[in-house]
Amino acid sequence: MGTFSVSVEVGDLSGSGYVAVDALVDTGATYLVVGREVLHSLGVRPTERRRFAVADGGEITYDVGNVSLRLDGRDHPVLAVFGEEGTRPLLGSVPLEVFGLGIDPVRQRLVPVAGLLMAVR
Repeated sequence: MGTFSVSVEVGDLSGSGYVAVDALVDTGATYLVVGREVLHSLGVRPTERRRFAVADGGEITYDVGNVSLRLDGRDHPVLAVFGEEGTRPLLGSVPLEVFGLGIDPVRQRLVPVAGLLMAVR
């Protein structure tokens, strides 16, 4: 499929400050991942710690907290992982779903998608 990046802005929940970042779109990742130095500079504080599976089959624990994510002129609260300092930001599947977006792998861009409201019987 290849990878591509999108410009997003990450801010505190009050919306008082944002930082623009170039995020790698990674539907294999779950959440938004941003270097902890960026989140701390915005005043975002961890709310809990969570375990994550990594590519080598192991697990690692990271702090997570809530941020305001701005994408294409829209803002939504999302959970962000406090990555290591200098971590390249990742835009995972959950924030994409929050924004109602999917990927167009051919044109390497985000596209609107319909949400699902199906009951399991």
